Amino acid sequence: METIIVQLPDPSGPETEAGRGTALLHLGPGDAADFGRGLPEGGGVPERGGVRILLADPGVSRRAGRLEAAEDYWRLSNYSRGASYVVENLEGAGEYITVAPGRLGAPVPFEFSRVVLPALTGTATFKVFAPQHAYLDERSVPGGGEQTVLPFALDVTAKYFLVLVALCEPRLRDGSDATLPGVGEIVERLRPLASCHGLTRSAVNYHVDYLALAKLRLDLGEETGPDDGRTGAKRARLASVALRFGLVREEHLGLLPPRGVVRAAVQGVRV
Repeated sequence: METIIVQLPDPSGPETEAGRGTALLHLGPGDAADFGRGLPEGGGVPERGGVRILLADPGVSRRAGRLEAAEDYWRLSNYSRGASYVVENLEGAGEYITVAPGRLGAPVPFEFSRVVLPALTGTATFKVFAPQHAYLDERSVPGGGEQTVLPFALDVTAKYFLVLVALCEPRLRDGSDATLPGVGEIVERLRPLASCHGLTRSAVNYHVDYLALAKLRLDLGEETGPDDGRTGAKRARLASVALRFGLVREEHLGLLPPRGVVRAAVQGVRV
């Protein structure tokens, strides 16, 4: 099982929204990957110049640093002698940590991160996702022995959790309602939230994929048919598992904007 997933930078241009269309590098506990500009003549790995995460900027060191996957988090080493690196929390309000020059094995606590290096073109960046972060069961009773660790490690403050709540909302409000919202409906439901003003359909699809494959680890089998059919089946499986195991509950509906706000926004009424 992977500890982290690295969205590899696209050498031909800027990274795409939510990582769609880009290559991913999966690292499990004990795995490591160097990042940097790469060695001359490939350094034994011609396509990436001897590093697994290629940052094609002349201002980045050939071996700028290393990522190491631990059990449920990851560490970053900074091989630079003079430049600090920044790791941003993509789900936070400007939260970040700085890794000083020469620092080895700095632990990163974020689930969604962007690693930022100084470069001649401004900055060189790549994203790291840590889907296996562990969370204690909030309903565990202290003093009763070891705490129970949830098998599904969901962060209720993350944007992917908002997507999951919006997906499950109809069945939480009316158990007999078998209708699930489509991707466009989820976008409109969440956009009134300040953190979701820029939410797009492709971003929602990415969060659905992340939930299904990395967080809930659903076995989707060899599904066939058009993309819309596969996406609909995936949403249905997500909602079923989330509701069956109580991952999304009525109390979580408070994370969504009031439904009147959504209706007014869709109708173009100022609220």
